[in-house]
Amino acid sequence: MDSWSYVDTDFEESYQLKETLFSTANGYLGVRGSFEEGLSKKIKSVRGIYINGFYESEEITYGEKLHGFPDRSQSILNVIDTQEILIKINGENFSLENGTVLFYERNLNLKEGVVTRLIHWKSSNGDEVKLVFKRLTSFVQRELFLINISIEPINFSGELELISSVNGDVSNIVSEDDPRIGTSNAKALSVVEVIVDSNKSFVKATTEHSKLAVVGSISHKCSAKFDETIEKGKQKITHSFKGQILKGEKIEFTKYAVYTDTRRHENELKQNASFLETSLKYDFKHFENLQKEYLHVFWEHSDIQIDGDLEMQQGLRFNLFHLVQSVGKDRFSNISAKGLSGEGYEGHYFWDTEIYIFPFFLFTNPDLAKNLLNYRFTILDFARKRAKQMGHTIGALYPWRTIAGDECSPFFPAGTAQYHINVDIAYSIIQYYQVSEDITFMSEKGMEMLIEIARLMHHIGHYNRNDKFCIDAVTGPDEYTCIVNNNYYTNVLTKNLFNNIGKIWSDLSIDVTNNLKSKLKFVESELDDFKNAGIKMFLPFDEEQNLTPQDDSFFNKKVWDFENTPKEKYPLLLNYHPLTLYRHQVCKQADTILGHFLLENESNLETIKNDYNYYEKITTHDSSLSTCIFSIMANRIGSHDKAYDYFMNTARLDMDNLHHNTKDGIHTACMGGSWMSVVFGFAGMRLVDGVLNFHPNIPKKWKSLDFKINFKNRILKCHLERNTINIKLEKGIPLSIKINDTIKIIS
Repeated sequence: MDSWSYVDTDFEESYQLKETLFSTANGYLGVRGSFEEGLSKKIKSVRGIYINGFYESEEITYGEKLHGFPDRSQSILNVIDTQEILIKINGENFSLENGTVLFYERNLNLKEGVVTRLIHWKSSNGDEVKLVFKRLTSFVQRELFLINISIEPINFSGELELISSVNGDVSNIVSEDDPRIGTSNAKALSVVEVIVDSNKSFVKATTEHSKLAVVGSISHKCSAKFDETIEKGKQKITHSFKGQILKGEKIEFTKYAVYTDTRRHENELKQNASFLETSLKYDFKHFENLQKEYLHVFWEHSDIQIDGDLEMQQGLRFNLFHLVQSVGKDRFSNISAKGLSGEGYEGHYFWDTEIYIFPFFLFTNPDLAKNLLNYRFTILDFARKRAKQMGHTIGALYPWRTIAGDECSPFFPAGTAQYHINVDIAYSIIQYYQVSEDITFMSEKGMEMLIEIARLMHHIGHYNRNDKFCIDAVTGPDEYTCIVNNNYYTNVLTKNLFNNIGKIWSDLSIDVTNNLKSKLKFVESELDDFKNAGIKMFLPFDEEQNLTPQDDSFFNKKVWDFENTPKEKYPLLLNYHPLTLYRHQVCKQADTILGHFLLENESNLETIKNDYNYYEKITTHDSSLSTCIFSIMANRIGSHDKAYDYFMNTARLDMDNLHHNTKDGIHTACMGGSWMSVVFGFAGMRLVDGVLNFHPNIPKKWKSLDFKINFKNRILKCHLERNTINIKLEKGIPLSIKINDTIKIIS
């Protein structure tokens, strides 16, 4: 096993799953790993190309619509297809389902960012050919997708025909049975222009409701002098190349595909043509080298090196590679639950970004982390509007599910009611400031978001008869327990916001604070209100059992009958009515335990241990977000073997298809969670009062663990062996950290 690659040697097995795993993307454009030549109906394919933040909006149909319910959905679209290249050898169609496959291998190179497919094929006439397909979605030129094919006839000379197309006749998948898969209108794009200009072809399509347009274009280079003919249809343009090939002589064929859209490009057609023209000046190798250079810098900062566990090493690198492929790199985009590899969850952005994915970028590539927060700032006005729709007179309420900023979640108990999305975003803003010390960001964007979030959270709370600040009728991270009072997680993260906003305010210049007061009609007495609410925040606690209730009513419910629930009934959300779940003590994922991880100092270690042991028994981990948190906290309480077991279910969840739905797209939050499991779990890293703390203890089978941390403009190189850690300052000035509660100076 090579930990820098993912290799497949059986094209027939789990084809849709591998379309996801071999997807290539760059944060703007994503292409599923479908075969260029296609497949018959016997092997089903979900062929897809997606643009981050490009969506269609439709009216949400309710049987009974109440005030404040979202009006419209937003769904990522499968856009114009440029993957198709058909190959004919002496008149016979090349297909892995016909003829004889003498050799097959597909390789995703994580270090170089290229997918390579190697094939030795014999036609029914006995003609043998070796084919090498390479594809990449460029990190350097985000609009560009490339396919390169090398063709070598082994035992014959004859005729070769290559048929390449750009096709606007595309659709999305629809599933009414699984809420995790998109349910949008399958046919959302309409072709409005089909243009041939010399040897370049362009298809432009538009959406009906979101009023967005996309252009997909293609052109080609061929090392042999083949005749090219172009056929223009109403939705599809086909380029055919025909010529003679000689035994033992390779030819190379490269397809250039460029995408532009109206959200990023002022004149999408003109700019597309310009990008295509510029790209054609360079061969495939040029972009292959640029891809390698980009990833060299990424891995230099982001790689985790495990000595002694090749399987987990491969899983981690696979996950981190897909994260950098998926993360949005402009103000129009974020990172969706399925990245750019599939249509699951309709391409929506969730709280996953801030709590599970943001930490990886924060501590390795802080500029990308800041970009994720920049996106939240661009939709702040939508959040203000949503707050008013929900009856709040002040502040901002961020959408639970969105692409362009509007709330898109039609099921409010496990959607809109999850007000913790607000304090999740606030938590990440605070963490970003503590890690980066970026006062400019806080002055221009961060503090404005914090104020509006704090106002909203203060508005929904109230003081009870014991003068404790309470938050009623919300849903925490656990979606099997909805609409509760005083969800511990929500309350403790709100307390964190209230405790920190005044401290950060005092770091801002007078000019900045005066500007915020004027712009937001903000008065400093509001800071006193926040501070008082933080001091008096009600955090549910059962003193008799030394346990933290998930909410006010949780311990009063009947425990779910796990013993008599058959395996085929999991995940429970697909087999039981929500009310059945809400009436029981059963958790879909970490909730209170997640609160303990994020704000560990709010509880003593004995309580955390008790809570861990209690909630572990009633948590199904039906969410992919769960096992990483249980791994991290198992390490914290000293259950190191258990921590490794949970980590195994995190690091390779997609590679091994552990949740049986990776065909619909990767699980980006779980991928971020695998990084957290190592750095926050086995290395025991925490940020407490602006100081890095480490409590290291790596798995027994690991000889060593190495990774880097970007912290306060410093690069720290961390080397761990068993329960020891050695930290070197690779860049920046000395600083103090804590290792097992002992202060160390790193210089």
